[in-house]
Amino acid sequence: QVQLVESGGGLVQAGGSLRLSCTASGRTFSSYAMGWFRQAPGKEREFVAAVNWSGGSTSYVDSVKGRFTISRDNAKNTVYLQMNSLKPEDTAVYYCAADRNYHMIVIGGSSWGQGTQVTVSL
Repeated sequence: QVQLVESGGGLVQAGGSLRLSCTASGRTFSSYAMGWFRQAPGKEREFVAAVNWSGGSTSYVDSVKGRFTISRDNAKNTVYLQMNSLKPEDTAVYYCAADRNYHMIVIGGSSWGQGTQVTVSL
């Protein structure tokens, strides 16, 4: 397993942008698919985006398509989530996850970060 630490959350006005980062420990980062999930108050955790080990394949939940972009830098052991045109309904705690199986990451991961709060105001 890898240890994951998210950063980059904060308060932003609707229409603004944020970039989340998730840095992994260990030497095997490039062998993991990575995903971003979020959990809003009173709601279940939901899948947001995923990227395979090379960055060549990505997937998104419909509600963020065209606004969010997931990417990774294996040299820096880091995965990013660029969030543009943010909406109040994007407010949530955002978590990154890692799993060796890209087709399973949309369900969840074997390793999780502690989360970072994103708040979008009107």
